[in-house]
Amino acid sequence: DSTSAVDTATDAKIRQAFAQKIPGTTKLIIAQRISSVQDADRIIVMDDGRISGFDTHENLLKNNKIYSEIYMLQTQSGGDFDKPND
Repeated sequence: DSTSAVDTATDAKIRQAFAQKIPGTTKLIIAQRISSVQDADRIIVMDDGRISGFDTHENLLKNNKIYSEIYMLQTQSGGDFDKPND
């Protein structure tokens, strides 16, 4: 996970740079933060070395228990910490 050691504002800036500087390309992003991948076309969810889900963010929230639990834990704070500070 290349962004696990950075704060969420920096992570958001990195994601924004990916979208603006190299659009229309395939990117493989390994992340622990759901906010880092929720805009991806498809997300693979791993559990104990096995694929437990492969779908869009919205479908995984509805249909993948692990993904939805992690999402709820990560968003419980109620603040929007993923927007970059300009």
